Amino acid sequence: MTRSPRNRRISALTACAGALAYTVSKVDLARDGELGMPGFPAPPDAYAQVTDVTAAQLGNAALGLLMAVVALLLLRPPGTRWLRWSVVGVSWLGIVMVGAGVVGFGARAAGVAPSLGDTPPDMATALAALVVGALWVAGWSVAAVGATRSARAR
Repeated sequence: MTRSPRNRRISALTACAGALAYTVSKVDLARDGELGMPGFPAPPDAYAQVTDVTAAQLGNAALGLLMAVVALLLLRPPGTRWLRWSVVGVSWLGIVMVGAGVVGFGARAAGVAPSLGDTPPDMATALAALVVGALWVAGWSVAAVGATRSARAR
């Protein structure tokens, strides 16, 4: 991993862009009253478990905005020790969660995990969502490594 401030900046901005893409996709799905992810529609029985699809997707969109802010905080970690380590810790937690989602949706797209749902009906959209997710995780990981090193050095 590089220690270059320029590369860390690019990585943090890539992570922020991934989070914003997620946010926009969730707002779009909320507007249409749909569950799932772009290219990965939720099974019909999932709708019985959610009382308000729009509110659920807008809640996910808010989480996406929060992840975008956390990624941006990696550009210049806060000065106070506990807040700096909180940003780093939340980043690693987010990386694991988003990474698990990319792996799970990737397995679904490949058809190797039928318990996660049917293969996507629109494979191009599904693959685009997976690429965005993978770039998001990669960028966030590089930025988090740099911020972790920076926090340890202080």
